[in-house]
Amino acid sequence: MKPDKPKHSKLHDDRVKWMQTVMDRHEGPLLRYAARILGDLERGRDVVQEAFLKLWKSDRFGVDDNVAQWLFAVCRNGAVDVLRKEKRMIGLSDEFQKTQPAPGSGPQAIAEKLEAAGQVKVAVSQLPENQQEVLRLKFQNGFTYKQIARITGLSVSGVGFHIHTAMQALRRKFKVAGLVA
Repeated sequence: MKPDKPKHSKLHDDRVKWMQTVMDRHEGPLLRYAARILGDLERGRDVVQEAFLKLWKSDRFGVDDNVAQWLFAVCRNGAVDVLRKEKRMIGLSDEFQKTQPAPGSGPQAIAEKLEAAGQVKVAVSQLPENQQEVLRLKFQNGFTYKQIARITGLSVSGVGFHIHTAMQALRRKFKVAGLVA
């Protein structure tokens, strides 16, 4: 004997189909709208995602007739909230920086940084070529392990191994030189 499906299943399936239809139709325009307000596509995606989550949690029948208008309003409000929060955070940061002395900005600090950078460059140049390559791709160019694997032909775990081995060798060199504890 088959177990009975819960009664809410049909309603749930209908809601999922409706939501998919709404997302297919409105996601692109909402993304463009939010990105224009925020000046950034990634933050726009976050706002649009939140709008769809609010739609999922809302009473469908309360918004069904004007879902586009409802979504754009929620999206706009979310984007404006993000801008307000960022403005408060930036304002605080600016005020904080004005009242704090700049750490390590004197000539001696600059000279120490340049000297340390030179020591790092020399230490990296003493590593095997494959380790130098993965370190440069990771830290100078910001590639992920997967991207480095595609570029170099190594496996992702091979990339991780080379980076780990290189970092251990650099730590040992800097420890011997007294640069790290």
